Order: sequence, then C-alpha cells, then structure tokens
Amino acid sequence: MIGILAGMGPKSTGPFIDQVVSVFQRVTGAKNDIDFPPMMIYSLPTPFYVDRPIDHELMEKTICSGLRKLEDCGVSFVAIPCNTAHLYFPQLKQCIKIPLLNIVTATLERLPKASQKVTILGTRPTLDSGIYQKGLEHTHLELILDPSWQKKVDELILSIKASSEVEKSVHLWSELSNTLQKAGVDTILLACTDLNVVLKAVKTPFQVVDSSVCLAEAIVENWKKLMNQK
Repeated sequence: MIGILAGMGPKSTGPFIDQVVSVFQRVTGAKNDIDFPPMMIYSLPTPFYVDRPIDHELMEKTICSGLRKLEDCGVSFVAIPCNTAHLYFPQLKQCIKIPLLNIVTATLERLPKASQKVTILGTRPTLDSGIYQKGLEHTHLELILDPSWQKKVDELILSIKASSEVEKSVHLWSELSNTLQKAGVDTILLACTDLNVVLKAVKTPFQVVDSSVCLAEAIVENWKKLMNQK
C-alpha cells in the first residue's frame, strides 16, 4: 500500500492524487478500478504561514507524527508532496522504519537536457534552504534567481491558499511570467506543489519541471519495483 502524507497545502492534495493516478495509468495501462494500487492518504494540516517564519521544531514534530500514523496503517513506503517539508528530510527519514521518497531527488533527476537557463519557484523557506540550488551545482544549467522575484512568488502562493477564485492567481502568474521571460529563463523548476494549481489554468512559454509530477512518477516506479519483487 502506498502512503501519501499530503495536506501541505490542503488544496494541493486532490490534484496530486490525480497526478499519481494519471501517471500510474500511463505507465501500466491500468483500465479497471482493480488495476490501480491501494493508497492511504493523510491530509495533514501543518503550522505553515507564507508571511511569517516557520517554527521548525513544531513543523518537524507535526510531520513526524503524520508519518508514524501512515506507518501504523501498514503502508509500504511514504511520499510527501511538499517541498518545504523536505527541509527536514534526514530527520523525517529517521522517524519511520519504512522508506521515505525524496521529492528533491526525484525532481532533479528529471530536468530536461534541452534546458539552459532555469529558475526555481517555491516558498521562501525552500529557496532559503538551498536544497535545490545545491543539486543544480554540478549540472550544465545556468541558475537565474533574483531576490525581488520571491515577493511575487509569496503573493502568488498566498493567493492560491487563501481563495478558491483562480482569476487573481492567474493575473499574478502572468506578471511573474513576463518578468521571467525578460530575464531569459527557459525552464522553471516548480518547487511548490501549490503552484501547479494555477499552472493548470494557463499556457506557459517555459519548460516546467513540476516537482509534484516528478514525485508521482517516483511513486509509481517504486510501486512497480515492489511488485516485481513478489
């Protein structure tokens, strides 16, 4: 059974499960309900606020409690569709005895070879942690980051979390998209699972490496390996 610790944020949970199902169907050719894998999904609210510092001790403790609940349910492995949660990956991995997939590793493995100039869009804590920047150091890619962009990204994420109306978020995205184009960016590493909500509603001129899709693909790959071992 696949374990998914979601809810970070709550609006990204449904779209992520849809992605896992779509990837599974594409990879395995599943047609009937019985063809799909069993999943235990825990949508866990966490103490995260876009406009204030994270209480890292409380955040880590909260996520660990969610991982243990999934482990108690008998899942074979766990995936967390939240980039910010991976700031604590080494500690979280120690919370449970079953495997924990890594969204950062899964995403970096899927960067297009044709990419040249990439930027990272994610929460401020994710960008400040450097978890993706470190992974890009030994690639051929030119990383373009402008500190002024983060305020726009923060505003966009807050808009998505705070309202069911997508129009404002689309407008904010259009402004940010124009800024990125002027800077010569050709590839976006989408390091926030909330952001794929707005990107589904618009066409974009960039190559987009969506961390949530990358994790969904890693889940299916891991599931297939487990099945082949039986």
